[in-house]
Amino acid sequence: MSHADPATRALPTERDAGPFDPPREITRMREARPVSPLRFPDGHEGWIVTGYDEARQLLADSRFSSRQDIGILHVPYETPGMPVPTEPSPQVPGLFIAMDPPDHTRLRRKLTGAFTVKRMRRLEEHIADVVEQQLDALARLAPPVDLVKEFALPVPSLVICELLGVPYEDRDTFQTNSARFLLKEQTLEEKMAAYGAMTAYLAELVTRKRAEPGDDILSDLARHDDLTIEELTGIAFLLLLAGHETTANMLGLGAFALLEHPEQLAALRADPELTPGAVEELMRYLSVADMFYRYATEDIALGGETLPEGSTVVVSLLAANRDPRRFDDPDALDIRRNARGHLSFGHGVHQCLGQQLARIEMRAGFDGLLRRFPDLALAVPADEVRLRTDMNIYGVHALPVTWTDTAR
Repeated sequence: MSHADPATRALPTERDAGPFDPPREITRMREARPVSPLRFPDGHEGWIVTGYDEARQLLADSRFSSRQDIGILHVPYETPGMPVPTEPSPQVPGLFIAMDPPDHTRLRRKLTGAFTVKRMRRLEEHIADVVEQQLDALARLAPPVDLVKEFALPVPSLVICELLGVPYEDRDTFQTNSARFLLKEQTLEEKMAAYGAMTAYLAELVTRKRAEPGDDILSDLARHDDLTIEELTGIAFLLLLAGHETTANMLGLGAFALLEHPEQLAALRADPELTPGAVEELMRYLSVADMFYRYATEDIALGGETLPEGSTVVVSLLAANRDPRRFDDPDALDIRRNARGHLSFGHGVHQCLGQQLARIEMRAGFDGLLRRFPDLALAVPADEVRLRTDMNIYGVHALPVTWTDTAR
């Protein structure tokens, strides 16, 4: 390809600058060339976008396709060392995150009523109750306890189960399979086995809801005769996975980040009014969902480069959210910062549908946790906290914490 040069490199994924920071090489790439050539494991060359303005422009440009059936599914970034499939990945019914308009528009429109700001605000009181009940259960345990297992994972899992109409007693099955699905170092067969187990379960669930609808989002969707069972299953998979994995990891990793920045933690405890802004800053600072793929459907100019038609393009939201051209002192966690405009929820037509729900859960979660546990502390040295470097959504596998006092 014409853009090949000595600077072309492979994608760095190792967070070698610290548990909360981008890989050093990603930072160097952004500083030198915000739209950089990138060599994929199969030898072909594409691009990586690391600058804020460039990432925002890309995400808003419909000429960059999200469809994996026109690009190559680059499995090796999820499964290093595995053979590379060179054929496009077939489109999965209902998985609208990997679709372009008008297919994306048709499916997403079915959900806009379910996730309106007004409807989410009505849920705020209930979500606060869910958080308090989980904190009550946490307070009854003898520390040290794993904050992920006992708080960060149960809160969004319970909320999304109630919203979708997924029986909460089935949570072990879908939590286990979604974690397996997000593992990087596994074969494609293992990944598809986890996906198959989740979709088999969800296909049976949406089939039941079509026959006997209840008062939940999946039942509302099942009432649409123009949606097939396969499409309903794909939508359910996407909502269930995104609805608990991302928020759970933000609660766990966010608590870790606050405990590692005691001055920020103290400021937030002293003034709970800072919580909404703190949530935005934690989203920017941590960027748990980082790498996204797009495919150029024509020659496109971006960031002073020309990306040829057919190019695979990786956009790093973590790098973009740390761009000093957009955020002053971007590698500092500052809960008083105006972090609005961060790209952690994406941008453009694929901007996260459940972002208001996630915000409400995080505000209630962090507010309640800091209020109820005034002397919350890590129970292990920080370098012993197990990071999810092996997963496609970043976070902590476990966060052992301790306390001596609880409050109401």
